Amino acid sequence: MRQPFQVLIHPVRIDGTKWEYLLLRRIASRGGFWQGITGGVEGDESFMEAATRELFEEAGIVPSKIEQIEYSYSFPMQDEWRSIYDAGVENIVEHVFIAFVDGQKEPTISWEHDKWNWCSYNQALELLTWPNNIEALKCCDSFLRAWLDIR
Repeated sequence: MRQPFQVLIHPVRIDGTKWEYLLLRRIASRGGFWQGITGGVEGDESFMEAATRELFEEAGIVPSKIEQIEYSYSFPMQDEWRSIYDAGVENIVEHVFIAFVDGQKEPTISWEHDKWNWCSYNQALELLTWPNNIEALKCCDSFLRAWLDIR
């Protein structure tokens, strides 16, 4: 059975003097919406291990650095996925990460997605659909700004 936890990763890269966020678009049969990279935690892996694995599986990216953000949220279990979880699981908790990508690395997307786009922060906010994904991106951007002030 699958654990009731997921990870959401927002890859970022610098393009000249501005940061860009990578968004992927789900294939139509999986909703056709834009999002960061998401996936489930497998077996006994940590959230960090799951985030690193999902980033590579869904986009072919190995980050130079990956950080867990102090933000997580839950969403209700959808009926179509109940069979892969233990009975009684009603919510999935998603933990948020930011992944730093060096250079102009272009993703190699998995079958789950049909399009990708490196976006400015404002472009990414406009493309995202789900309120929790929007809030996660805002938290990643705040983390990035604080991180830049420290450096």
